[in-house]
Amino acid sequence: MCAPSVRAPSSLLLAGAILAGTALSGQAEARPRAARPGTATVAVDYGVNLAGLPIGTARLAGSFEGSKYRMDVSAVLTGIAGAITGGQGSARSAGIIAAGPQPNAFAIATRTSHSGIAVRMALARGNVTQSEVTPPLLDTGDRVPVTAAEKRGVIDPASALMMPAHARGELTDPENCNRTLPVFDGATRFNVVLSYAETRTVEKPGYSGPVLVCNARYQAIAGHRADRPGVRFMEENRDMSVWLAPVDGTRVLVPMRIAVRTTIGTNIIEATRWTHSGNGATAAAPSAVASLGE
Repeated sequence: MCAPSVRAPSSLLLAGAILAGTALSGQAEARPRAARPGTATVAVDYGVNLAGLPIGTARLAGSFEGSKYRMDVSAVLTGIAGAITGGQGSARSAGIIAAGPQPNAFAIATRTSHSGIAVRMALARGNVTQSEVTPPLLDTGDRVPVTAAEKRGVIDPASALMMPAHARGELTDPENCNRTLPVFDGATRFNVVLSYAETRTVEKPGYSGPVLVCNARYQAIAGHRADRPGVRFMEENRDMSVWLAPVDGTRVLVPMRIAVRTTIGTNIIEATRWTHSGNGATAAAPSAVASLGE
């Protein structure tokens, strides 16, 4: 992936413009906050590989306090890819956990050696009230219009990485894979449809235990250029998956691994370290453990 999601639907699975080839890296490194009473935090470091070659690193930091959440995501291209493109950027989202994430603010900034792009959105109960893309997208005349209705009941790409459980049992209940993520990134509206594949046990520094393996499908809704080969490729792509791991002290799962087949090889973003702190508090009230996107 080599362009922000507002410009290329082949941006990764859940928030690929955040975690993959655009390599959004923090202007400052995202770090988990120290846990206070009633809070839990998680930080996950990732390695980013394309076609078997390491091309960058990424980091996700989530903070949960009662029903409130905040997600900070950063990444940077390294090695030859970084030297050529200079790709880096960061994203932040905050909101509440109800039936699913309900963001109230989202911001993302990406930069390469040749260009940069920034998106800011304000939302109320998952409905977009204001959005701005800088610089504005070119009016090519062939984009599918984004209507006001398609900006309601959505989540931003950073919030899409935080998945509240909607099964009342174990966090690794297979049912927690089965959901549709209605994502709006400020310019394009798309769905990521997840379905259960299997349960695995993984061992990473800081985490040892089960993960849900979910298959993923991309559905373009609006804002995209329907005749673009990249859009058709992603909609027909069957080789996408995400591994979800539970965050202790919450009813939330976050990605341990994301894999997406691209036209030049498989893009894999996989955790290299997992850091958690908290006091056993539950991030979402039992009444909030409802179906997301159904």
